[in-house]
Amino acid sequence: MQTHLVLTVIGRDRPGLVSAISETIAAEGGNWLDTRMASLAGQFAGMLLVAVASEKADALAAALRRLEGEDLRLVIARSDAGAPAAARTVGLDLVGHDRPGIVRDLSRVLAAQKVSITELETERTSGSFSGEPMFRARARLTLPDDLDIMKLRQSIEALANEMMVDLSLDEK
Repeated sequence: MQTHLVLTVIGRDRPGLVSAISETIAAEGGNWLDTRMASLAGQFAGMLLVAVASEKADALAAALRRLEGEDLRLVIARSDAGAPAAARTVGLDLVGHDRPGIVRDLSRVLAAQKVSITELETERTSGSFSGEPMFRARARLTLPDDLDIMKLRQSIEALANEMMVDLSLDEK
């Protein structure tokens, strides 16, 4: 039986950090599955999913904890649950002038309809013509079975008008 470990890692960004983590995982029989990593303001931040034989999970977690130090912190969550059931998902893209509260307003509308944000990626960039700060968000949403996609689309469009952003849903 497989156990999944979800790791969050944060520390001073430096060469060899991912290598040290991956070497530890491989040495303890783990299989590196999914990852989201970035360098933000000189700090390395990462989330990863590792599969390991259940009888080796504690040893892997202990080996990973030995990597912790003054400039590296790990949080390890264990899950013995199997793969989640298939769910309805949609993609969401948002682009507009940057301002405080965009993520708050968007997540509030989604939570009111019991929509789960499965993945979220945001970035602040300069507008190509104006140079003004622009905000972009890309998300993968998991919808409740009983949610009418048109109701969600209407809520999203109303929010886009209110915030003056371009917001679209992609039903893939």
